[in-house]
Formats: sequence, C-alpha cells, structure tokens
Amino acid sequence: MPVPAAAVFERLRTFAAVDTTQNPATRAITEVFSGATLGSVPVGTAEDVATAVAKARVAQAEWAGRTPKQRAEVFERYRALVVENREYLMDIVQAETGKARWAAQEEIMGLMFAARYFAKVAPQLLAPHSVSGAFPVLNRASVRAVPKGVVGVIAPWNYPMLLSVGDSIPALLAGNAVVVKPDSQTPYSSLANAELFARAGLPRDLFSVITGPGTVVGTAIVESCDYLMFTGSSETGRTLAEQCGRRLIGFSAELGGKNPMIVAKGANLDKVAKAAVRACYSNAGQLCISIERLYVERAVAAEFTEKFVAAVEAAKLGAAYDFSTDIGSLISESQLETVTKHVADAVSKGAKVLAGGNARPDLGPLFYEPTVLADVTDAMECGRNETFGPLVSIYPVDSIDEAIARANDTEYGLNASVWAASKAEGERIAEKLHAGTVNIDEGYAPAWGSTGAPMGGMGISGVGRRHGPDGLLKFTEPQSIVVTRLLNLDPPAFLPQERWQPLLMTLARSFRFLPGR
Repeated sequence: MPVPAAAVFERLRTFAAVDTTQNPATRAITEVFSGATLGSVPVGTAEDVATAVAKARVAQAEWAGRTPKQRAEVFERYRALVVENREYLMDIVQAETGKARWAAQEEIMGLMFAARYFAKVAPQLLAPHSVSGAFPVLNRASVRAVPKGVVGVIAPWNYPMLLSVGDSIPALLAGNAVVVKPDSQTPYSSLANAELFARAGLPRDLFSVITGPGTVVGTAIVESCDYLMFTGSSETGRTLAEQCGRRLIGFSAELGGKNPMIVAKGANLDKVAKAAVRACYSNAGQLCISIERLYVERAVAAEFTEKFVAAVEAAKLGAAYDFSTDIGSLISESQLETVTKHVADAVSKGAKVLAGGNARPDLGPLFYEPTVLADVTDAMECGRNETFGPLVSIYPVDSIDEAIARANDTEYGLNASVWAASKAEGERIAEKLHAGTVNIDEGYAPAWGSTGAPMGGMGISGVGRRHGPDGLLKFTEPQSIVVTRLLNLDPPAFLPQERWQPLLMTLARSFRFLPGR
C-alpha cells in the first residue's frame, strides 16, 4: 500500500480540537521510513484544552443519560468501520511509527477486540445491582456506576492507535467524555479514529484530540480532567501520579518493563526460537511488553542460542507497506541513540554480540539491526534498564528456580513469557513470576489480546489495569443507594431506648448477610 495522499492528512488535521485562528502554529509530521513530510498538525494550547473540556462536560451530560446499550451500539458501528478501513488505518500507523505491517495489524486487531468486548459487557457491568443491606427487610441496598466525567488520556507514540483509542473506548462506554493528548510524533493515528468515531455517531465534542506539546497540553489535561489514563515511562508516570494525587483524582497507568522469557529444557526449541523473534522485536522492540531478557536452562542454552540467533539473522529488516518485512524502523533519533549507546556500553564492558549490533542507514534513517547479546551484567546500561529497542540479552541458568529468581530480580513487573516441556509446568512457573501478565508458549500477544482478562503491571510497571471488568469500571465511581423501609433506626414510640438498642443488637447478630455482587 502507498503512503496516504497529502489530502488525507489535511482532512485529518481538521479533527484536532485546536483553534487555529488564535494560534496558527503548526508542527510537521514525517514519514519514519524516509523522513519525508506527511503533513502538519496545529499546535494546541492550554486554552484549547479548557475549551475542549468545557464542551466535553456539556456533551457528557447528555451521553451519560443514554443507556449503556445505546452507547454500545455506537461502538459496534465503530468496530465495523475499523474492519472496513483496516488497510488505511495500518498505512497511517506505519507512516507515523515505521513499524512492520504485522505489528501495525496488531493495533487494528486490538481496537476490534476492545470495541467488541467492552460493547458486549458494558450493559451488564454498568447496570445497577443489589447488595445486602445492613438490616435485610429493613434496608434495600443497590450500587450504580456513575461516570467520572471527563477522562484525560495521554498516549504514547509506540502503539499510537491502540493506546489512545483503545483506552478511550471503555471510558466512553462508561458514560464519560474523553480528551486525548497524542504523542507529538504520532497525532494522525488518533485523528483518524476521531473521524471514524464521528462516522459511527459519537458526538463530536465527546472525544477531543488536542495536538501539541506534553508540557502544555498534557499538563492542562491533568489539571482539568476528572480521571487520567497514561501509557509511557515509569519516570513520567511517577510525575503524573504526583500531580493527580495533589488534585485527588484517579489515575491509571501502564509503564515500563524489562520483561523476561524463561525457556526450560524440554521446550520445543525450534518453536521457541521463532516465536521469540516476534516477542523480542515487535515494533523494533519499542513495546512495553516485549521481551528483553532470555533465561535459558543451561542444558539447552547452547542449542537454543544457535537456533534463536539463526532466526534473528533470518528476519527481514526493511520499510514496506505490506507484509514482506519482519522488523521495521525505530521511530526517532533519540531511540536510535539509546540503542546505539546501550550496545556500545555493553560491548565495552565485555558483552558479546551474537547477532546484529549495527545501525542500517542503507535501509532508512532510523533502522537498527535486531541485536542479541551474551555475557551481559548488571554493570551494563542494558543489564537492568529498559532499552525499548531491538536489543535482547541471553542468560544461561542452572535451574528453573534460578531463572525465576533472576526474572523477578527487577523493579519492573509488566509481562513475562514461559516455555516449558508441558503446559502444567509452564503454569507452575508462571504462578511464581512477579508480572501482571504471563504468557505460556507465547511472548505477549495472547495475554494482551485476551481483553476479558485484566492487563497491567506490578512494581514500577504500572498502576491499575486496562482490559477486563476493571478496565471499564475504573472509569466510574460506585454509588451506593440504601432505602430504609418500615422502621428507621430511631426506636418506635412504644419502646424506650434502653430496650430498643438491645433489640437492634439481637437483629444484627441474627441476620445472615448475603454476599454482594
């Protein structure tokens, strides 16, 4: 597929919630593969955020009045539009990020999964439900889910559709409005979906995309929203958590990871080696849940390393708007610089390059070979720090217990992968890992794609969960309504207090409380 025409990007910029009459400044957006300009987007201001939030509050009041089923119908139409426009959406993602097309397709599938799951479960999860009252018969208690109001979403550049729109879908279905700040490098991915939302019948003011710098737009969103969803680095997550804490608003975040894979003897090494290439180098390793550490039982370490290195070297690196390549480009000079520095630092301190280790300017300005290192230590930058690029280290271990201990020896706890002789052994290992998601006989995609299961991090890898019931209900406030019938807690006129209170105690002791939902 070719890069979308300039007219497409010109149309998409009209979906930015920015008043260009007040601030005509723009930012050019480039195609990562070539460095050529795709188009430009307006540079939003704090005033644009204030305007968008004000409009969102008006739109949200009407939207919250619709039933969950009525809201779900909008997202069923949106899902159909995603399927219909999937090739176009993949073109947009590839142009902005430089990822291989199969990795771009992961984003489209993620949007489909999110729209399908949350549209299906929202009517039931958001319905008021009864719980036992303090005194059954005398009290009837119910709980309802109240929308937060205006949800802010600060999205990253690595999966710019899935991690902006995918998080907005449950927030909107829960009855909220959403204001999105996309990363400055990848605004068109959010804008393209804003257009599809509008075509699906979502009120325009209910989903606003404000393009502009994080220091301005992001800060203004944090200062005005009622709940914040963030995906990005652990360092930035800490800062945003502090800002939300000062305002006493809710906060959810998926943050960094230094994700391990454990390969036990008895695993199918040919299968593992092939799958590990995807697990390690999806989006050129620029994925919070991709694998950066491989712990392999020593009995099979040499054989696995040989097979894995061969699979890495066979992977096709390049720029293509089709499925002919396996690994795409890094997104920016800063990412390229980080990977280059990590490799150089490791080699200078004794690490051995088993595959890759070189930039590939012959393929494009930001390409770097998928790289495998051995003999990596904690003294090296890539030993304990997230590289967020196509760099993986192999560590032979003497036992699975050692593999588990070393996998858990990190502040992070986002994702892990386990390959063993049997599923049962894999599950036993998984239960001992300090990670929010664990994939058995795969790298990351099945856990991510299991939208009914919560996804998020332990340690410094995150706060809260996306996906699953929590991924919807976190965007609501539970409100308890308790109706008192027959008698309230004052004594009847014919009973003195000294007789009424012992009677209340007797009632409290005798009632069998029913469980909640």
